[in-house]
Amino acid sequence: MNTPVTHAPAHLPRTAGELRAAGHLPQGVKAEVRANLLAALRAGRDPWPGIVGFGQTVLPQLERALLAGHDIVLLGERGQGKTRLARTIASLLDEWTPVIEGAELGEHPLAPISPRSIRLAAELGDDLPVTWRHRSERYTEKLATPDTSVGDLIGDVDPVKVAEGRTLGDPETIHFGLVPRAHRGVVAINELPDLAERIQVALLNVMEERDIQVRGYTLRLPLDVLLVATANPEDYTNRGRIITPLKDRFGAEVRTHYPRSVQAEVDVVRQEAELVAEVGDPLLQVLARFVRNLRESSAIDQRSGVSARFAVAAAETVAAAALRRSALIDEDPAVARPIDLDAVPAVLRGKLEFESGEEGREVEHLTHLLRRAVAETARDRFAGLDLGPLVDAVVDGHLVATGERVPGTQVLAALPELPLLHEVAARLDVRASDPPGRIAAAVELALEYLYLTRKLAKDSADGEAVYGP
Repeated sequence: MNTPVTHAPAHLPRTAGELRAAGHLPQGVKAEVRANLLAALRAGRDPWPGIVGFGQTVLPQLERALLAGHDIVLLGERGQGKTRLARTIASLLDEWTPVIEGAELGEHPLAPISPRSIRLAAELGDDLPVTWRHRSERYTEKLATPDTSVGDLIGDVDPVKVAEGRTLGDPETIHFGLVPRAHRGVVAINELPDLAERIQVALLNVMEERDIQVRGYTLRLPLDVLLVATANPEDYTNRGRIITPLKDRFGAEVRTHYPRSVQAEVDVVRQEAELVAEVGDPLLQVLARFVRNLRESSAIDQRSGVSARFAVAAAETVAAAALRRSALIDEDPAVARPIDLDAVPAVLRGKLEFESGEEGREVEHLTHLLRRAVAETARDRFAGLDLGPLVDAVVDGHLVATGERVPGTQVLAALPELPLLHEVAARLDVRASDPPGRIAAAVELALEYLYLTRKLAKDSADGEAVYGP
């Protein structure tokens, strides 16, 4: 979501009379989303900025659900972008919408629904004051937790209002909860199965009859909300479930998924990661393949999934290792090299759930899958390229040492001038005029590939690796 805009344009109507004179008519939130989505599709404009890898799968289903006016459950494993997707739906609301000034529920000036707003509209008529609410303020999000109460979601009697002299039978003593306060907006409930079943029951009337019941009060509030919930499939058998009557009231269930290609995974990392040093696409592809290998590994508990956030954290860790190395050896700019990948297994193993029986072998598994990802990436990048001259150079005595205290210039100086090295660099989108660290990163990837596939000897000690015969 964007930062809320606090000042509406000055030319917008400021009273109910001015609003009526301008020909403004109330519109339901689902109709509003439908109209803006259709306008974007007809104009060829992307309605889903920042959503990567769902273009041919999830988004068409989501668009059909929104056009149908359905409340939606986004179902998928952790880290598949469900919350981001829910937040992006709010961008399909009108940029500004009129509300009754001071109203708790953000009601339309020409369609009040709460007792207080109905009374004010009758008293003030065309002089009812109007303010304008930005779409960023019409998105409400709640993380479902077992301690969430009916009062949090729906509402409860406000003891302060009762103490002020109102009677318990006065509907204006109700303090409205999150869902009524989201009237004319989008409500997202994350991890819906975590709500206690009795709390889920409280949502039934809101979704179907659009009224609320609070401690014996039954108010016919024609609430206008688009409800979006997220859930993890594992939750149905682990922490909880969506009760059948509530699930029946959602018009659509949309399944999300992890990125289905290496490039989509890289695009997600590029978009989400905050990198403190340069990390080239080849290393991001290594991390993307690494994450995909983890999602297929029998050593990992696949029921909990391997979040896309893992790849983001891995890229940030690699960038941090590069920045630290550049400070130790005073090398500028800080450019990630394959040696920096070594930081990933130890740092990030805690983000994964391993199958029982794998205790003590976590780093071993991660290191193996990371090396496999390096080999797969290098094989793809160097396909058809004869690396024999590089092998011969190293075997003939040109030992190449690399590590966190070895500058890129030293890596390059250890090798003779080989036309092959220019081709290796070109395959990794590196130019001869680039900084030594960037060129060294390309050379190191080739050397690591040769080590993994041809067993070019490598001894590791004190964080340093030596390639040689």
